[in-house]
Amino acid sequence: MAQLVRSLRDSRLVARFQRRCGLFPAPQAGPQEQGASRPPRAGPDKGGSRGPPNGLRRSWASQANVQEEYIVKNYFYYYLFRFSAALGQEVFYITFLPFTHWNVDPYLSRRLVIIWVLVMYIGQVAKDILKWPRPVSPPVVRLEKRVMAEFGMPSTHAMAATAISFTLLISTINRYQYPFVLGLMMAVVFSTLVCLSRLYTGMHTVLDVLGGVLITATLIAITYPAWPLIDSLHSASPVLPVCVIVVPFLLCYHYPVSDAYTPTRADTTTILAAGAGVTLGLWINHFFQLVAEPAQSLPALRSIPPLTRALVLQGLAKFTVGLLLVLLVRLLVQKLSLQVLFSWFKVVVRNKEARRRLEIEVPYKFVTYTSVGICATTFVPLLHRVLGLL
Repeated sequence: MAQLVRSLRDSRLVARFQRRCGLFPAPQAGPQEQGASRPPRAGPDKGGSRGPPNGLRRSWASQANVQEEYIVKNYFYYYLFRFSAALGQEVFYITFLPFTHWNVDPYLSRRLVIIWVLVMYIGQVAKDILKWPRPVSPPVVRLEKRVMAEFGMPSTHAMAATAISFTLLISTINRYQYPFVLGLMMAVVFSTLVCLSRLYTGMHTVLDVLGGVLITATLIAITYPAWPLIDSLHSASPVLPVCVIVVPFLLCYHYPVSDAYTPTRADTTTILAAGAGVTLGLWINHFFQLVAEPAQSLPALRSIPPLTRALVLQGLAKFTVGLLLVLLVRLLVQKLSLQVLFSWFKVVVRNKEARRRLEIEVPYKFVTYTSVGICATTFVPLLHRVLGLL
């Protein structure tokens, strides 16, 4: 068993997967890879310049112990896995989840958000407790920079993709009419592509990815009996808003401490705050009867409506209006909260490093993204009604 774990954590396994998919390190950065022809020595690609004849060469800013340049010899895998990696990024979830709420089914978005928040929090905390490093470069080629400071185990991309795809499948199979096999295939393909993209981009070992998938599967199995409780949170006790704000904030403020700064605490605060905002917004809708309640159970399965031109245009209009309002709220609340905190702690406004301080980072991100969650679930639907988009 120990031997199996060591082999699954081996960076060379990730490197072999990358080479099989046509991703090679630049020759001057390490030993010449077998089967990779050596391109002319040149700097990073610039607009209008001619690249090396045997592949596409990329580069990024130099960082310690990181493969700086790489050569792509299979464009299909390169763009497939880069796109798949984006499906596990925050930008996907901050667009997909609101889109689901505004255009598909608020009932589904409520479940997706709660399960996503739970899975991501456990994954983020596990990273800073285990402190397992990411694959070594070289031999691995790393294609992303932002998450390099984070630890590797488990892969939260794999966790989020598995949680979203299978929660969506489980929640819709008894609500909408569609072939179960088709839904299962889509869930498997989506989560598999995101998982493989973490190997291709050199961000995780095989064990990181498998660990993330297994943790998520376990969490879904454990929490599934409590999913009806999630559906009724919006109509819970008047004490709910206090719990929804206080508990997530304390979890963020007492996040496991790392030896060096990593963005995991900030990301975790963003996720928990967004979940708190969504839950609080749904409670506000119920308490003040602002928005019609999404049906929890239907007398018959719904048919998925055809994508007509009018439906697509209405969906795009609702999404555009909602996203603009959310971004505006995010900008205003973030700016105001930072000004208040900088003034309170007597910090220079332009000091970007001060944002990383615990007493500043957690409050400003929590207030900002709680406001975003409330806006997305309460004020955006009201605006849709005013504009006649419902």
